[in-house]
Amino acid sequence: MSTNTGPLAGLLVADFSRILAGPYASMLLADLGAEVIKVEGRSGDDTRTWKPPVRDEESTYYLGINRGKRSIALDLRDPEDLRIAQELARRADVLIENLKPGGMARFGLDHPTVSTGNPGVIYASISGFGSGAGKDVPGYDLMVQAISGLMSLTGDPDGSPYRAGISVFDVMAGNHALIGILAALHHRARSGAGQHIEVNLLSSALTGLVNHSSAWVAGGTVPYRMGNAHPSVFPYEPMPTADDDLIVAAGNDAQFRKLCEVLGIPDVADDERFARNADRTVRREELRPLLLERLRLRGAVEWFDLMTAAGVPSGPIQTIDGGFAMAERFGLEPVVIVGEGERAVPTTRHPIRFSQTPAVYELPPPHLDEHGAELRQWLQESDS
Repeated sequence: MSTNTGPLAGLLVADFSRILAGPYASMLLADLGAEVIKVEGRSGDDTRTWKPPVRDEESTYYLGINRGKRSIALDLRDPEDLRIAQELARRADVLIENLKPGGMARFGLDHPTVSTGNPGVIYASISGFGSGAGKDVPGYDLMVQAISGLMSLTGDPDGSPYRAGISVFDVMAGNHALIGILAALHHRARSGAGQHIEVNLLSSALTGLVNHSSAWVAGGTVPYRMGNAHPSVFPYEPMPTADDDLIVAAGNDAQFRKLCEVLGIPDVADDERFARNADRTVRREELRPLLLERLRLRGAVEWFDLMTAAGVPSGPIQTIDGGFAMAERFGLEPVVIVGEGERAVPTTRHPIRFSQTPAVYELPPPHLDEHGAELRQWLQESDS
């Protein structure tokens, strides 16, 4: 059906997932040229109702993660609709689902059943806590932020734990599902065999906590909440200037020396108390006033330009509109318009650039069951 020319052109993805992790993964697959069929219940993906904000009465949450797909609404309790769903699964190269573990078996859409008729299928299951002892626990990002320990690391040291400003582990799990799918497709290209991929939010969270996870696993240390400070690097945090706060991220000794030169205090970089990162981290309360005294002489944007020119990592703290403006300034073209006329929807550009097979933006986020008639007809035809 598709005329896509991306690197995954020709692949058929049956997307039985909803809300965020699965739809995010399937949107990235669509950007790469795959034909993605979004299977929704009769009431549609939950995110269609997550309003405000809206664009032309449609949820911007839904619009942000569902471009490039075709929608078909199916009631899996209806025998004819179920037959159509099963036929889609039989034809699919990739199937993505995020029902509670075991939920797809009620409809004969579980991996053992689907792979019997479609042995090459790459079947990706996304859950909150895996298919073992945690299978009956609902999986929501906020729960995982709490359970994983992320919230214990977020917020002021003497304040309450905070959630991250986005559903960070849903996005991370979606990316992990995408990585698993691409690896399994490579394996299938060599062996002809499909396989079942399982991704869960808690495992994605624990690997995503990186240095904090390693502090516990390898060092027996339980990290604690430090506000915006970094446990192992200094300076690496917001610092006040003449107007607004500025992120200063001198991640190594060479960058710290450049920072001191920009600030007009090169002798501080020669001070044996601050010459090495480990020393700066231990003596951060001695060093911080020396830096703040100089930073207060100029504003955040002026310091950002000076530090950027000197090769010192820094950045003003902005709202999201400022982030997009900065991306425009850097030539990243962060917004792409998908669709035409009244169906034109601004969306965020795919994050990967390819020199030979660029991402494609063929379809705007679909209305519920927008492609239902043509998909039913196609799935009722004999497999060509």
